[in-house]
Amino acid sequence: MSTDFTLDPQLAADTVHVGDLALCSVLLMNDARFPWLILVPRRAGASEITDLSPEDARGLMDEMRIATGVMLALAKPDKVNVAALGNVVSQLHVHVIGRFLSDPAWPKPVWGVGTATPYPHHARAQMIERIGALFAAA
Repeated sequence: MSTDFTLDPQLAADTVHVGDLALCSVLLMNDARFPWLILVPRRAGASEITDLSPEDARGLMDEMRIATGVMLALAKPDKVNVAALGNVVSQLHVHVIGRFLSDPAWPKPVWGVGTATPYPHHARAQMIERIGALFAAA
């Protein structure tokens, strides 16, 4: 693992650290409107999935699958969106977003819709605890 990995400042500002998997840091987007996890492979300089070694790329896919299962158990969404865009933050990261027919952005993407609603402190702490337990059980 690269020792010079640092989290992009925009990701650090917008999220709360939940924990670490073998490859990725797991972050919770601090927007209570959408259940939204972000996986960030701890590999310095990676901006594309193709920047990862074949082994790390397989690990990322495994962790995306696990995170999708966690999202399904956590929020029971109508759909889980999984995306690696990088248009705003070039550091490789994967969004795992629970979507509902009733959410404020449906059926459009969540980006650029309204204003983020940060979690109240107690609700954020409960989410982090629940997400951590679901990953531990996965």
